[in-house]
Amino acid sequence: MTYRRIIPCLDVKDGRLVKGINFENLQDVGDPALVGEAYCRAGADELVFLDITATLENRNTRLAAVKRTVAGLTVPLTVGGGIGSLKDIDALMSAGVTKVSINTAAVHRPDFVPEAVKEFGGAGIVIAIDTRASARIPSGFEVMVAGGQTPTGLDAVEWAKRVEAMGVGCLLPTSMDADGTQAGYDLAMTRAIADAVNIPVIASGGAGTLEHLYQAITEGHADAVLVASIAHFGKYSIREMKEYLAGKGIPVKL
Repeated sequence: MTYRRIIPCLDVKDGRLVKGINFENLQDVGDPALVGEAYCRAGADELVFLDITATLENRNTRLAAVKRTVAGLTVPLTVGGGIGSLKDIDALMSAGVTKVSINTAAVHRPDFVPEAVKEFGGAGIVIAIDTRASARIPSGFEVMVAGGQTPTGLDAVEWAKRVEAMGVGCLLPTSMDADGTQAGYDLAMTRAIADAVNIPVIASGGAGTLEHLYQAITEGHADAVLVASIAHFGKYSIREMKEYLAGKGIPVKL
């Protein structure tokens, strides 16, 4: 049986957990290490840690904050932000990180992706795809890089297929239009990518109700759901999310 996963996302800036709307207006939420540990105890299946300003500031992920966070975890941790070399990945893996998430470096240097897959295995490489709706793109969804600041002209669905062919193990498409709004995931974008590939896709950006989680899986065809605002601000517990999905017939680990 394939379980659907609940994955809290820790957006980190200057070592602190933050949350914004549409990648802007960031609000301090706390200590990522303490919050991550609490999510583990609450039943999270995995965690994602994103150093959201690393690429913009032209630096690597803050390793100290990652080490503090991973030390208290009992579930897999994916880390992204500022990862641009095999050395960066090795440092994170050596610190106990399970998977790394790559976005900007993959777009700018596509050869980096198969190199990373060859060195660390596809299961350890996640490609993050930040998207924004665009009428000039065939699928309607454009890939954005540099923390969502720079449009690339790339079609998100075509890019998803390209990186799947490179051997990566998972995709993390985030809708910049829906991010932090709590108005629901971009189901059309998530479904377009999920239906185009045969590797797991994590829905990200916009969860605000328990129904949204269910829709991401049943209508968006996602294998897992990333949550932030609804978890960070205590709207729903991980247990409530899982019990709701289980009640709807979705297989989850309770």
